[in-house]
Amino acid sequence: MRIAILNETSAADRNVDILRALEGRGHMLINAGMKQNGAKPELTYIHTGLLGALFLNLGVADFVVGGCGTGQGFLNSVMQYPGVCCGHIVSPLDAWLFTQINGGNCISLMLNQGYGWASDVNLKMIFDQLFAVESGIGYPPHRRESQQSSRRILESISQTTHFAMHEILRRLPESIVQEALTYPGIFDALGFDDLPHSDLKEEIKKWRQ
Repeated sequence: MRIAILNETSAADRNVDILRALEGRGHMLINAGMKQNGAKPELTYIHTGLLGALFLNLGVADFVVGGCGTGQGFLNSVMQYPGVCCGHIVSPLDAWLFTQINGGNCISLMLNQGYGWASDVNLKMIFDQLFAVESGIGYPPHRRESQQSSRRILESISQTTHFAMHEILRRLPESIVQEALTYPGIFDALGFDDLPHSDLKEEIKKWRQ
């Protein structure tokens, strides 16, 4: 699995904990966000939400790990875009249920509020459970058929109620798109030169420096 990790400015110092928690699982990690608090330029959850959606809609990542101080900001930011199903994950049980019931492709972590002793261990346990079960299978078993149907309907609703990603980029304030796409290393993380031609690639290309 290709996993994009997108830390924003208030939780940049948690990046190393996330990397350690994901190590040794056989996934390809794309560490595309901030790595140190106070570094310039900054990405807020507004920017990482947009970037998370781009990684998913371009097919560069299969899964996005984001978050912020409470986890609520990134959750609300990334869910403004099509093709994203994000869960607010605080505990290993959250992760275990989210994978089975919601079959999502993105999680938002609480990386400052309540982040204390053994929180790095909690992160590891979250990822243990996130990847321990089949995505979208449904839980409990007698609810599987209904939950799988709801997940398919939700995917369809997401596509129906949003503009296409390339159109969204055109409509967003230029300052937001510019700050996200000109962040150091983003074009490399996207593997931009190897992306197949698409309207979204052409729209992103306008911001290449």
